[in-house]
Formats: sequence, structure tokens, C-alpha cells
Amino acid sequence: MLIQRIVKMTFKPEYCSDFEEYFATIKDRVGHQPGCSGVKLLKVKSENGVYFTYSIWDSAEDLERYRHTELFGQVWPKVKAWFGAKPEAWSTEIQAESEPL
Repeated sequence: MLIQRIVKMTFKPEYCSDFEEYFATIKDRVGHQPGCSGVKLLKVKSENGVYFTYSIWDSAEDLERYRHTELFGQVWPKVKAWFGAKPEAWSTEIQAESEPL
């Protein structure tokens, strides 16, 4: 069953540009990890500094393997230093969806 991983990150305002620039350099590397179908960055329009990453994984095991890679070991400590609040994360499964528009 596919896993959708949603991570909410709140950054200190002075680091938002740094994060956006850094994400642009790593998004393809993250999105091409074994078992990952891609990753998107979403920004909350009404709240400065609040972002979500949305990624799709073939399985919880693939996600967990990524969390033990050298790439994750580089990315997470770097962005964590820019946080203004504790991150939140959810692993979800699609229960129902509408027909394509």
C-alpha cells in the first residue's frame, strides 16, 4: 500500500529563502530514492515560514530506509537548525478518492 508522507515545518523568517533554495538543490535526489515516487514542497500562503513536504512511498519500509540514508543524514540536521517550531509528520494511506477531473 502506498504511503503519503506529510511533514510540516515552520522556519524562522530569516531562513525561509535559505530553505527554499536548499530544497531546490535536493528535491530530485529525495524524489529519486528507491521506493519514492516524488516529493513536493508546499508553502502556506497565510502563515509566513510554514511549509509542508508531501512525498509518496511504495511502502513504510522504503520510507524508513530513506530515513537511514546518507542523504537524509545531511538534509535533516541542516534544515532542523532553521526551524522556528517543532516539526510534525504524518504517514497516511489513501482511503478514498474522487474520479479525476
